[in-house]
Amino acid sequence: MSTGTLDDGLARLAAEDGVLVRVEATEGSAPREAGTWMLVWARGLTATIGGGQLEFQAIDEARALLQSPAAGPQRKRYPLGPSLGQCCGGVAHLSMRRVGAADAADLRRQLTEHLAPVAIFGGGHVGLALARLLATLPYAVRWIDSRDGVFPDALPAQVQTEHSEPVQDAVAALPPGTHVLIMSFSHAEDLDIVIACLRRLRERNDLPYVGLIGSKTKWATFRHRLEARGFGEAEMARITCPIGVPGVTGKEPEVIAVAVAAQLLQRRTAAG
Repeated sequence: MSTGTLDDGLARLAAEDGVLVRVEATEGSAPREAGTWMLVWARGLTATIGGGQLEFQAIDEARALLQSPAAGPQRKRYPLGPSLGQCCGGVAHLSMRRVGAADAADLRRQLTEHLAPVAIFGGGHVGLALARLLATLPYAVRWIDSRDGVFPDALPAQVQTEHSEPVQDAVAALPPGTHVLIMSFSHAEDLDIVIACLRRLRERNDLPYVGLIGSKTKWATFRHRLEARGFGEAEMARITCPIGVPGVTGKEPEVIAVAVAAQLLQRRTAAG
């Protein structure tokens, strides 16, 4: 979903009704996965379910539903073959229901609950670039810092900010399966967060990725300090440093954010 898509859609509901179209399930090859959604308005769309003719037909049917206020929710099966002008060969199961202003809060919950959790420690420029980028991808972002007043006022619905002092205390409350990105304003804070993550991995082993921003030199220094605190080679191997896909060398915050997001997506696909 593009930046602001969910927020824009929910805001539009305050002025007009729409139809929520969701991919409920798929069989075989399909344009998008289960959970994908779009809001169809009398004029225009918010987001997309992809698929060319599949989407065009769904839009027509959603607008017909929009013109029939008494009509209830619908579920339909769409074979993605010659009859639909597509050669995917699979099947998409779609649901459609009319939604309005009263549904906004429930929609926000429904449309974000399936997102993979990511925690960003550090409210600096790279953290901001990452939070904004990851909000356009299938992630729910928890953005954490020990300082007050570092977060911008307006952020996408998928981004929740948190003040934690000391900052490493927030590690214990992260949802299981959270991908952790560490990039605070201080190397001392970074080390404290890494230690908290390693201790949680010892106890619960439920953080699939812990990434630390920095150079190989920074990581060599951290390794010595972690060894002095009793962490072994296998434990320290759970930390990714430097972060980001190899070969992307720019140091601009936006470039780093793209490289890191690509690495997260690679791991998501591999786990998949």
